[in-house]
Amino acid sequence: MSDNKKQIPLRVSEKLFNAIASWAEDDFRSINGQIEYLLTECVKQRKKNGKYVGEEIDAPLDIDIK
Repeated sequence: MSDNKKQIPLRVSEKLFNAIASWAEDDFRSINGQIEYLLTECVKQRKKNGKYVGEEIDAPLDIDIK
């Protein structure tokens, strides 16, 4: 079984990049690995018991990452 991964271009603000880079370092991951981990966790949390999580999941966060 091969692990085919797709490449996607991703542009983020410098502030967000730095926050992810710092978090990745704390978790002993590469930045790419951290982004993949975060996206995987978000997808897992998006569905619970075959249902989508509540509507508040898409509410904007009150944090400054732009």
